[in-house]
Amino acid sequence: MKDLQTIILAAGKGTRMKSSVPKVLHSVCGKPVIQYVLDITKSVGSLKNYVVLGHKADEVATHLPQEAVIVKQNKLLGTADAVRTVESKLKSYRGHVLILCGDTPLLNKVVIRELIRKHKKTNASATVLTTVVHDPQGYGRIIRDESGNMIAIREEKDAAGFEKNIAEINVGVYCFKAQELFKGLKSIQLNTKKKEFYLTDIIELFTDNGQKVAAIETENPEEGLGINSREDLATAEAVIRKRVLQDVMAQGVTVIDPNSTHIGANVKIGQDTVIKPFTVIEEDVKIGSGCTIGPFAHLRPGVRIEDHVEIGNFTEVSRTKIGAKTLVKHFSFLGDATVGKGVNIGAGVVTANYDGVSKNATKIEDNAFIGSDAVLIAPVKVGKKATVGAGSVVTKKANIADNTTVVGSPAKKVEKGNA
Repeated sequence: MKDLQTIILAAGKGTRMKSSVPKVLHSVCGKPVIQYVLDITKSVGSLKNYVVLGHKADEVATHLPQEAVIVKQNKLLGTADAVRTVESKLKSYRGHVLILCGDTPLLNKVVIRELIRKHKKTNASATVLTTVVHDPQGYGRIIRDESGNMIAIREEKDAAGFEKNIAEINVGVYCFKAQELFKGLKSIQLNTKKKEFYLTDIIELFTDNGQKVAAIETENPEEGLGINSREDLATAEAVIRKRVLQDVMAQGVTVIDPNSTHIGANVKIGQDTVIKPFTVIEEDVKIGSGCTIGPFAHLRPGVRIEDHVEIGNFTEVSRTKIGAKTLVKHFSFLGDATVGKGVNIGAGVVTANYDGVSKNATKIEDNAFIGSDAVLIAPVKVGKKATVGAGSVVTKKANIADNTTVVGSPAKKVEKGNA
């Protein structure tokens, strides 16, 4: 959208996380928390993203896409002050501004699109995302007049009397007319209790000034969860993990036991693949159609698996490409390997990819047979239809020719007539 730009607030310290890692960089299903928010802005068509950073700004900046515009909040003086830091970037901008928090990975893109749609349709100065919760403690309350119109947001520390019992809360997602937003920010006063400038105060300023304020309610309170503690992080992990599994199954993948299966957020799996229990598939993994994975398998980032491959129990695969119809069925480790089509990897096979200094590659070509308990000390190449005998140790820099059989430790070629 040419008339929509986004401000992402990600300057906070996250002290309750008790971590040296900025809270927006903690991982949920293999992705940093802030990446989920950036994904939302992409899905709604935001023309440009301004990310307001403060605590460990340089560290967070290294994880942001190049096109993100980084703005630093030198002193953490609240959300209104954070938004003000972007004003100079948007002086001549006449469109709308979406404001999101960088620690809210559970936001629903459909709901955010509806928020923007309603904002424009009603010609509101500001539109706020709200939800109803059983326990509103800690959240800003939505204050409405007798006609049901939102007239203010009251933060927890400022709520008094009946306001504390209001169950409708502020999710922390807003859409503003840009010029009215920055004009309104100039009138926000310092909150004397927290010594901060609250962005939420702008709603009451608008309504007192006769400006239109709209609201949209999401029926799912979990969408507004901010990551402020390790418990919040675990909650978000469970929600996104469930979403990922639902999406995978909707695309034609069988997950036998979702409760014991972990699949990363950006994994792609083909139709009719079966994922057996206690399997972990991390981020950046692609699996073809008709495969069987697990039980107790672990696929790490960088794995590419073609169609009709079997990865069996207690097998770990990392940064490896596996060709169609290959079998890796028991107790094996493949790391930094390229495995061809129709290869048999026996039980207990290990590619020894690390020499203490660097990772080295193993190449196993089509229809090779690697016997049980063989160790391939990379870099190694095994040719087409070659056989490595059970228990053999293929030493570093070995190049086993096509149709050749090697056995022993170190593995040596079996001459014809001596087999």
